[in-house]
Amino acid sequence: MDLGLSNKSVIVTAGSKGLGYATALEFAKEGAHVTIASRDAERIQSAKAAIEKETGNKQIEAVVCDMTDHQAILDLVEGVVKRHGTVDVLVNNSGGPKAGRFEDLTDEDFQTAFELNLLSFVRTIRAVLPYMKQQRSGHILNIASSSIKEPIASLLLSNTFRTGLVGLSKTLSQEFAPSNILINTIGPGRIATDRVRHLDEVIAKERQLDLGFIQKEQEARIPIGRYGQPDELARIAVFLCSEANTYMTGQALLVDGGMVKAL
Repeated sequence: MDLGLSNKSVIVTAGSKGLGYATALEFAKEGAHVTIASRDAERIQSAKAAIEKETGNKQIEAVVCDMTDHQAILDLVEGVVKRHGTVDVLVNNSGGPKAGRFEDLTDEDFQTAFELNLLSFVRTIRAVLPYMKQQRSGHILNIASSSIKEPIASLLLSNTFRTGLVGLSKTLSQEFAPSNILINTIGPGRIATDRVRHLDEVIAKERQLDLGFIQKEQEARIPIGRYGQPDELARIAVFLCSEANTYMTGQALLVDGGMVKAL
């Protein structure tokens, strides 16, 4: 299937590793002009080189951008528009917030999570919106967590701000549908990334158990019986942001191997 992404201008934030990297890689395979952003200068350049080597796509840009810095976000989008004339696709992604229960978390923890996991998404959407409205087309995908459907123990900040992101996405999908801008949210379950390994390590430490035991325990909760791979989520993300999707908007979809039991 031709997804219609060749030469499209795509931004993927937090694109140096994990789900962001995997998603950027899949866009590159489709021939898109992909700009990946990360606050880690060395890592983002390594990611660019790896994507170019694997795909042969030389239209990859790496930009250092701290997603809690409003001006850095504006500079990121302005730079993409200068290079490619517009932004066709925005994939909003960010590192996960601090783990912890309510009494473990401070006001500063809440503020940090708000700025990284919700406000940064607001700012990137606001920055790309004029270009998408002008061309009367665009795809925006917000990567969240399975906590959008079912709260996760000891991840209060994720449970709070990821669900807020769903409310934002749903509302904006209705506001901007007349401009043919489609906005969806995707919620990864237990995907084999550094973030999920870190969360497993936190659980193992709390329960004073072996990491391997915790991972086996988590796998037993997943009907498919294993953790997902980043590329399994990435392929779905690319489909949602492609010309193959012309009518799905305002949706919050899980990629979790059937783990979440909530409807």
